[in-house]
Amino acid sequence: MARLLFFGKLADLAGAKAREEKLSDGAHKISDLINAIGLKDETLAAALREETVRFVVNEQIVSGDVPISDDDEVAFLPPVSGG
Repeated sequence: MARLLFFGKLADLAGAKAREEKLSDGAHKISDLINAIGLKDETLAAALREETVRFVVNEQIVSGDVPISDDDEVAFLPPVSGG
């Protein structure tokens, strides 16, 4: 099972900071995972699709739609602001 981590407002939408998710046979990229999440929770999936959300796979920031597997840890980072 893949370990999913949610931060900031994404954790609020997910209802938890972490969850374990079995990737479906078709979920091999981050976008596939988000689509699978959308089947259960479209509000969370819509937030994960925002351009400002960053993805971290196995503690490495990735760009774009990278391949993932059940052994991976995938973190979703919302935009941050400071001042």
